[in-house]
Amino acid sequence: MLATFKEAIDKLKKDPYIGTQKTGDLRGIFGYDVKYIGSNYELAYRIYEDDGKLVVVILAGTRENFYEELKKLIK
Repeated sequence: MLATFKEAIDKLKKDPYIGTQKTGDLRGIFGYDVKYIGSNYELAYRIYEDDGKLVVVILAGTRENFYEELKKLIK
């Protein structure tokens, strides 16, 4: 499982815009889907650009209640 998230983060390092940009109260957040043994997981992150790109992962986990937890974290 850890290797799967590492692979996803490596992909985001190469192109942080491959994720889906969220809208509404999650504007400014990107989401990237990760599949592992038939289950769906999500990475939520922000992209800060200052002298190059910096990607900050905010939350990683299963899709169940993911966005509710994310909204709590970013308030």
